[in-house]
Amino acid sequence: MDSAKVLLIFVFVYFIGLLVISYFTSRNSDNQSFFIGNKKSKWWLVAFGMIGTSLSGVTFISVPGTVGKMTAGNYPFGGFEYYMMVIGFFIGYFIVAGILLPLYYKMNLTSIYTYLGKRFNVEAHKIGSLFFIISRAIGATARLYLVVNVLQIFLLEGLGVPFWLTALVILLMVLLYTFEGGVKTIVITDTLQTSFMIISLVGCIVYILSNLNLSAPEAFDILASKNYTHFINTDINSKTFFLKTILGGMFITIAMTGLDQEMMQKNISVDNLKNSKKNMLTFAGTLLVVNLAFLFLGGLLYLFAMQNGAEYAQLVDVVNGKESITNVFGFKDTAGSVKNIMGDDLFPALSLQGYFPFFISIIFIIGLISALFPSADGALTAVTSSYCVDLLNLNDDQTRTEKQKKSLRMRIHLVFTVIFFVLIMIFKAINDKSIVYLIMEIAGYTYGPLLGLFAFGIFTKYHISKKYSILIVTLLAPIVTYLINYLVTNFTDYKIGVELIILNGLLTFFGLWLVKDKK
Repeated sequence: MDSAKVLLIFVFVYFIGLLVISYFTSRNSDNQSFFIGNKKSKWWLVAFGMIGTSLSGVTFISVPGTVGKMTAGNYPFGGFEYYMMVIGFFIGYFIVAGILLPLYYKMNLTSIYTYLGKRFNVEAHKIGSLFFIISRAIGATARLYLVVNVLQIFLLEGLGVPFWLTALVILLMVLLYTFEGGVKTIVITDTLQTSFMIISLVGCIVYILSNLNLSAPEAFDILASKNYTHFINTDINSKTFFLKTILGGMFITIAMTGLDQEMMQKNISVDNLKNSKKNMLTFAGTLLVVNLAFLFLGGLLYLFAMQNGAEYAQLVDVVNGKESITNVFGFKDTAGSVKNIMGDDLFPALSLQGYFPFFISIIFIIGLISALFPSADGALTAVTSSYCVDLLNLNDDQTRTEKQKKSLRMRIHLVFTVIFFVLIMIFKAINDKSIVYLIMEIAGYTYGPLLGLFAFGIFTKYHISKKYSILIVTLLAPIVTYLINYLVTNFTDYKIGVELIILNGLLTFFGLWLVKDKK
């Protein structure tokens, strides 16, 4: 039996394990189990499981791939510059724990967008939910596409399996084990998946260090000598100028965690506020260590490639009249021809094409699948929950029995699975090789209105009663943000990076101030 088929057997066995967990956790489950786990989740389980949800396949594949990229053109992160964003994430988690969690627990929310309905009106409630559903659906499917594409290119393409079938089967797997239990199930499965992801990360680092006969400090010194470990970009015009990267990371965390139903439904499933804060801050500290380890792994991958016959080169392209430089490695295949490998493809290429021993391939594929499922199961559950609770008001619906509500929720769950499939196919058509930055840029447009709307509600006492005014503001703000970004990028030397979400949030806040009720 060839190696690809053996690796697929491991994927299948892993999935069977998830189904077994789902069976036991979903017994006697109801809608409250699906939406918020009956508020019985253990804080330490949620904290550990959220690592997998936050990291996903993007961190597992794309973050190590950024280490060898130059800070130009379509590939903005280079070296360890991504870590400045991680520091921003860390600060953002403290803000979420200090401001947003107390608000959600005080109001005893099932959906965090209920706050907008109580603070403003029904229109704000539904707009908040819609922006979340759009944001999470796009973000989750972008992450899913990255992992599905890796499985397709390096395992299934050689077996004659088409991409659409790979995507469909994986989504059906996710659907099966989240169909009944929802949050109650994924709190447990995410913990298992995070464990395998970290085991895979550590296993790969240990193997490469052993193969290169280096200690971790020695490897770091070599990476530093090649300028792969630079943390701080001091070019204020660059997309990754360190101050705006930190600020951007902070606001991305506030929006993509604190204002995101997927992430917060796990936090508010914990029994009380004190334990939920413990969860958030433990999770924040752990991410500092884990992301640094992934960047270190990225550097080791480049060292390993150069040590094992890869031909190093730089591709120079012209983007909008300016040079874009990307580091690539040329690997000779069995026919003797050279194939360029760069960025997101480096880790899977080394792991699955014979450059690493087979046991490392097994560790990699288990880690990859473990990175895939948390980003899909939570998103699918969360968008279903938000649609049912926020848009259909299913919790307060007195016209349906519990059985009818559950049946409706399951149908919606299935519909979103189909939507996820369509979005994955769209990302396949786009085929962007720098998915980590693409996700951050998309988040800047879709989460910005949520950021401005919540900020206006929390930090002002104004009310907005004029019909459709909130809708108009939240639609116009991303459009104006896009126009500003286009003009600045094309007509100045300054490059707007992850601070895009701040600009969008400020425009939303200012627009809401303009349409507020007069005293």
